[in-house]
Amino acid sequence: MTTTTEVQGNWNELKGKLKQQFAVLTDNDLMYEEGKKDEMIGKLQITLGKTKEEMHKIIEAL
Repeated sequence: MTTTTEVQGNWNELKGKLKQQFAVLTDNDLMYEEGKKDEMIGKLQITLGKTKEEMHKIIEAL
């Protein structure tokens, strides 16, 4: 079972990689709130002009 601390640590690492790959992203774009993953993915889709599937592939590849 994954703890909240582990999720936050994993997210911080992923957030850094996304910012390296897409310089246009800000900390506000990458704010993760428990239970609002789909909302955040939607914001990223708009900012980057990607589909939901493309965003999931990008995140999985990091």
